[in-house]
Amino acid sequence: MERWKHSRTCVFNLGYHFIWCPKYRRRILVGEVAERLKNLFFEKALEIKVSIEEIEILPDHIHLFVKTNPTASPHWIVQQLKGYTSRILRREFPSVKSRLPSLWTRSYYVESCGHISEETVKRYIEEQKKH
Repeated sequence: MERWKHSRTCVFNLGYHFIWCPKYRRRILVGEVAERLKNLFFEKALEIKVSIEEIEILPDHIHLFVKTNPTASPHWIVQQLKGYTSRILRREFPSVKSRLPSLWTRSYYVESCGHISEETVKRYIEEQKKH
């Protein structure tokens, strides 16, 4: 896999690590629910042109590492994935719907991840003055 992606106007390598939980941190992401959730994430990611590089579904939270293009904001990605998965899981699994008023908490964690460390970028920018 190539490190950089290209569009007509830019070259990029954008990755985001997301973490979020079910409402009240309920331990409902197990068994068939977890399997279906994983499939739904991949379906929606394909539709919105986001590449899921790594995924881990634990009973009370999820970790996603995605790669995307510069026009897809982290907030938009989370909105798309949470909304899609919540709607379908609550429809297909009545036990989820009966236990939670909404599937996901409103909050999430996001961190940008790249091939180059923050320290390396800072050092590179500082070095530019010397040339």
